[in-house]
Amino acid sequence: MRDAQNIRAVESLGIDMMGFIFWPKSSRYVIQRPAYLPKCKRVGVFVNEDIGQVRHIANGFGLHLIQLHGSESPEYVTQLREWKIIKAFNIASADDLEQTRAYEGIADYFLFDTKGKSVGGNGKKFDWNVLEGYHGKTPFLLSGGIGPEDAELLRHWHHPQCIGFDINSRFELEPGIKDINNIKTFINTIRQHESD
Repeated sequence: MRDAQNIRAVESLGIDMMGFIFWPKSSRYVIQRPAYLPKCKRVGVFVNEDIGQVRHIANGFGLHLIQLHGSESPEYVTQLREWKIIKAFNIASADDLEQTRAYEGIADYFLFDTKGKSVGGNGKKFDWNVLEGYHGKTPFLLSGGIGPEDAELLRHWHHPQCIGFDINSRFELEPGIKDINNIKTFINTIRQHESD
């Protein structure tokens, strides 16, 4: 997210977190601070960034959470403990879940994304059934190519440690600009499950 008007519109839907990507290679790279920052929890996404730069950006944007989407070590994560940490993992098979073990008790949340050519934002899903093999204690966010058409399926999908869904590229009009109507419909469908 980088456009102030779009940020306000998405925030008005009652979302829990909003992401800002600080990875220069991303088409959604935030070069400058938007004219408006949301009041919901702000998440900064970084990929193998210098810790000093992460701190500088996190303070400047008033970030609540830091999402690490590269090969950051557990030692790296512990140096940023004044923020809540989301450690992302690229998943294709049950074997990929093994990498989470080293981050148990260190990261606050995990994020399970699709393994692909790019670090993230591949717009493709992985087989969510793989997560039946995740028995860790760290709660996670499900990511990876989730689109508007997945709302009904996700409404009935359950894992005891899943706390939410990370949506991005499949809900965009263009990189960094979200389709408000699609997000609104998706959220309403998901929340029907919570009230059922």
